[in-house]
Amino acid sequence: MMERMLHQAHAEKLALLEQQERVKQSEAMMLRDEIRKREDLEMRLREETEKREELVDTQVRLREKVRTQQVNSRPLTRFLPNTSQDFDLHSHIESAGHNPDICKHISLSKTVCRGYMTKMGGRIKTWRKRWFVFNRTKRSFLYYSNEKDEHKPKGGMYFQAIQEVYFDHLRQHKSPNPNLTFCVKTRERTYFLVAPSPEAMRIWMDVIVTGAEGYKEFK
Repeated sequence: MMERMLHQAHAEKLALLEQQERVKQSEAMMLRDEIRKREDLEMRLREETEKREELVDTQVRLREKVRTQQVNSRPLTRFLPNTSQDFDLHSHIESAGHNPDICKHISLSKTVCRGYMTKMGGRIKTWRKRWFVFNRTKRSFLYYSNEKDEHKPKGGMYFQAIQEVYFDHLRQHKSPNPNLTFCVKTRERTYFLVAPSPEAMRIWMDVIVTGAEGYKEFK
């Protein structure tokens, strides 16, 4: 009887030890899982932080690049403004390699260039077709609703306000035709214009820059 009780007590002790061992192993496994999960979380956080830092660096470099392009942008033309009263605009454009007489979108004389282009609005960013007149006698570059309303200008600028003329390489605004979009920068704002053809765009740019008296390198 005593021997059976001792045997039973020993068996219960072994069972209790085994249970305690299983509990310890289970707790150790849970601890390892918790450590692994924590390490995984820390790794994901480090990766996310690195990605955010790379994104911030990329955005900073992009802003610096855009700022540099804006600062260094120059008129895409070989010419500087010309204030001579004897200046022949038609001959000048021909000497630049253009043939204005066969460009149906432009009417060009010795002192005046006329034609339709599409302009982006100042306050409301919509694109509208306007009739433009570059007049060396009046020293102005104005636009109208149509060619019949040249006595009612809707807006524009005088030569002394024109600072730069350049192709819209940054494409900040969605243009009807990005490949034919160029900019005329003044003291107050930048005008975004869309020419009706590649040749018309090149002619207009070379025409307008002859009156860009606000150009910094001309002063």
